Amino acid sequence: MTISTEIDVHQYRKPEINIDELFVRRWSPRAMSGQSVPDKDLMRLFEAARWAPSASNEQPWRFIYAKKGTKYWDVFFDLVAEGNKRWCKNAAVLMVIISKIRFTKYDAENRTHSFSAGSAFENLQLQATNLGLVVHPFAGFDENKAAEALGIPEEYYVDVMVAIGMPGKIGNLEEKDRIREFPSDRMKLNELIFEGKFDEK
Repeated sequence: MTISTEIDVHQYRKPEINIDELFVRRWSPRAMSGQSVPDKDLMRLFEAARWAPSASNEQPWRFIYAKKGTKYWDVFFDLVAEGNKRWCKNAAVLMVIISKIRFTKYDAENRTHSFSAGSAFENLQLQATNLGLVVHPFAGFDENKAAEALGIPEEYYVDVMVAIGMPGKIGNLEEKDRIREFPSDRMKLNELIFEGKFDEK
């Protein structure tokens, strides 16, 4: 399923090597309709995230979310930076992803906690892509306020905020968001991989 029928991803993205279409179709639109996401689909996203890999199977990620129209929504929306509120207002769900800084199984810092949380998010977004849902992560929010407002303990790191929703019309975005509403390209593969030794030229 395609996230938006208004955008042909292949006009913007051309893999150098044949890969599964899912990876190319995954992107982070801002245009959302304001319609609710069915609970069964939302739970499918979290279930996909649950199966992500992590060091020592620690599973340090946690997801705190609010659905639009509930008593929690305003608390989450108030965390969002003004520039992101323009389009986040049409999300069905706002979510904060956090990760546990230290291992539970033994007394040591888990230096890959955010890496693991990112892996879980990728699972979530790929599942959303298959369902035709919009998922857009963003750093433009007040993480300190989030920690206080959401009761996040100090042993957790606030990683990112995420908007989830049903696809909307690009024309409904404000102009400054509309002009960047397209799938981003990627660096060339040979700029990213190095055999034997790092050699960025």
